[in-house]
Amino acid sequence: MKWGRRAVMAGLASALAACSPGALQWGSRSFSLPWSGDDGGTGGLLPSASAPKEQFGRGRVSVALLLPLSGNAALSQLGTALANASKLAIAFIEANPNIGENITISLRDTGDSAAGATSAANAAVAEGVKLILGPLTAEQVSAAGQVARAAGIPLIGLANNGSVAGPGVYVLNVLPETEMKRAVRYLRDQGRRGPAGIFPATPYGEALATAFRQQAIAAGFNPSAVYTFSNISEAQQIVDQAKPLIDRGMIDALFIPDRASAATFSGLLARAEVTGEMVQLVGSADWANDAALLRNPALAGAIFPAVDEAGLNAIRADYSARFGGNPPQMATIAYTATILANVNTLSLATPPYEASLLTNPAGFAGRDGLFRFHANGRSDYALVIKQIAAGGVTATVDGARI
Repeated sequence: MKWGRRAVMAGLASALAACSPGALQWGSRSFSLPWSGDDGGTGGLLPSASAPKEQFGRGRVSVALLLPLSGNAALSQLGTALANASKLAIAFIEANPNIGENITISLRDTGDSAAGATSAANAAVAEGVKLILGPLTAEQVSAAGQVARAAGIPLIGLANNGSVAGPGVYVLNVLPETEMKRAVRYLRDQGRRGPAGIFPATPYGEALATAFRQQAIAAGFNPSAVYTFSNISEAQQIVDQAKPLIDRGMIDALFIPDRASAATFSGLLARAEVTGEMVQLVGSADWANDAALLRNPALAGAIFPAVDEAGLNAIRADYSARFGGNPPQMATIAYTATILANVNTLSLATPPYEASLLTNPAGFAGRDGLFRFHANGRSDYALVIKQIAAGGVTATVDGARI
């Protein structure tokens, strides 16, 4: 598996909130979809899992793809787009004479509930699949993972909440610890000595704060200044507390990863005459698609981890020609998962997709860059470091690496 790389970010898929058609909110992260639509006429009913929605591929190894194809409008639109990306990956395999076609994908609908994911996973197990790809949200990965683990079938979920991972249940996405590890080590290499962080008191914020502490310690820092807030009205108080430490040089890098509050904190720091020379502001990959945030003058010079965009650009034209419109950012995750499932050394092994093979420390090169799975089911991604310039233009200042 050696081909291009691309940026992808969806949200911390632990809490799906109600959203309007064309918009999806996961925890503190959100993104827009280029499609509009209704709820598919399901009325919230449990989707039927008695038979696959569709099958594609001609290989002898059966693989299930569990995605939300009904229920919440935006979520089902995303699920359909990811199914399209998987079909595009199969087409890539079929068109390449140097790649054997080893798998057949059975696409099953999970709807938008844990019960739907359980039903789809049970049907896939009954079908005799050797690997399950998906589902999408953390709640659904947890539910389907229980079924897969009981059946001894590995599952590669697409959530980016590492808490649902475990032996035999893997997550293929950018996790909070991956972002923090990449950013913290970049700061260390740049000679920074005092990183601090400001995080919202939400599950998303707590995951980032925990990852920040762990990765900072692993990199040799003593992250004593870690601030949390329950309401944005507390921002001024936090800046007032941090300012003396900044003035004394004890804080020379400040993580403000929460996209919803980053503009407020950066503005307050600017008014407090905290300059980029004094403190390096650091965001999250969630910043990459917020054009208004990137244009904020107070964030000029800030950096954030992201995934290289080349992979999405590489499939954009083919996706548009076959399915219409632009692929969503998560398309390359489904594409990568499909290509991974087809790899000879995994799919044709005895038994297929054995844990020691999936957790090869060398990892795999996918559409989103280099990635690897650990025995605990969590994954690493190779991320770049981007920097914001005036006018919202971003530039890569450090290349992709884990």
